[in-house]
Amino acid sequence: MNRTYEYRLYPRKRERAALEEMLAQGQAVYNAALQECKNYYTATGKRRTALAQWDYFREWRKQPGITLNASSLQQVLRRVDKAYTAFFSRLKKGEKPGHPRFKSIAQFKSLEYTYGDGCKLVYDEARQRMLCYVQNVGDLKLKQHRPLPEGAVIKHVILKRKASGWYVFLQMQLPDPKLAAPNGLPAVGADMGLLRLLTLSDGTQIDNPRWLRHSLDDLRRAQRRLARAQKGGQNRKDKRLLVAKLHEHIANTRRDFWHKLTYWLVHTYGLLALEHVELAFMTHNRHLSLSAHDAALGVFQEVLCYKAVDAGCTVALVNPAYTSQHCSGCGAMVKKDLSVRVHQCPHCSLTLDRDENAARNILALALMSARIEPSGVNVDHEVMRSLRSSPLKRGEWSQRTHHDA
Repeated sequence: MNRTYEYRLYPRKRERAALEEMLAQGQAVYNAALQECKNYYTATGKRRTALAQWDYFREWRKQPGITLNASSLQQVLRRVDKAYTAFFSRLKKGEKPGHPRFKSIAQFKSLEYTYGDGCKLVYDEARQRMLCYVQNVGDLKLKQHRPLPEGAVIKHVILKRKASGWYVFLQMQLPDPKLAAPNGLPAVGADMGLLRLLTLSDGTQIDNPRWLRHSLDDLRRAQRRLARAQKGGQNRKDKRLLVAKLHEHIANTRRDFWHKLTYWLVHTYGLLALEHVELAFMTHNRHLSLSAHDAALGVFQEVLCYKAVDAGCTVALVNPAYTSQHCSGCGAMVKKDLSVRVHQCPHCSLTLDRDENAARNILALALMSARIEPSGVNVDHEVMRSLRSSPLKRGEWSQRTHHDA
């Protein structure tokens, strides 16, 4: 099992300057490698691999003043290689390929290391705290707000510059956990949307906080000030930093909300039935894209699935087709437009919110497909294990034909 832990770094002025210099060197390598790949593709129509580029850049690194670690240099070349792999993949599928783009120093924000090769954690005995050692920089102060999991083996390290400062991401491998016993809590279905983020089958409604929309006025003012600032000046750098900090604050607030909500869900319910829907279609729709990016339902699914494993909760994904149209009371088809927000069945007289009706249908589909009793206690454990192992990639479901915005 893989996990990534993020910690805040507090480099001194000299250390921060050294990190910025290494970022500049990494950006120069990225652009030079990308230019070579472009030239090679233009001349031959083939891909230039990172391995083929390594000989040249290994010699380049021997120049005086180069502080970029060999491991980090290889990771930069792999980034270029990955970008061109995606380019050729799009080309093969007949999509608009779009060449990988060069990066400015403002866009190149991270350095990667193999753990122990240029970057590692060290313990300061005198002050009894953990530090992050970076080759050619030194020991960086680190705020370890939570301990590393027992048995964790750190494999990869990423140093990242954000608007608020520097951070280290530790990508680690953990022993595969024993499957937690089902927690015996009740089952619930959830309908995802943009008007309300979640509507549960028991009537619970999770409103959409609309983090980005509520900050648009501040963002627009900050971006107008940035547009008026003279290019190349310190004032423009300050304005750009302000815009970046606003975006980072919005993203942090959104992610904090999803972490807290998913924790509550997996400790309140034993089975969570969700729609298996491709969220990309919403982000590519000009009427929905802003709201879709603001809601970040993909982040919700990602966070929910890994929290559910540890809590003994199961996430089941079902085909969402016609869940809003079928009556959850009698099963009859009751067609309605998206503008109709109340489900009224002419056959059994059931009247309730259309999203709650959809959530009940989603739960019924999950219980039926997984052979789970409605109590959420008597469970087919083989089915539960398969659901829990990879909930976002399970099965070949048909594409959704209708979705409530």
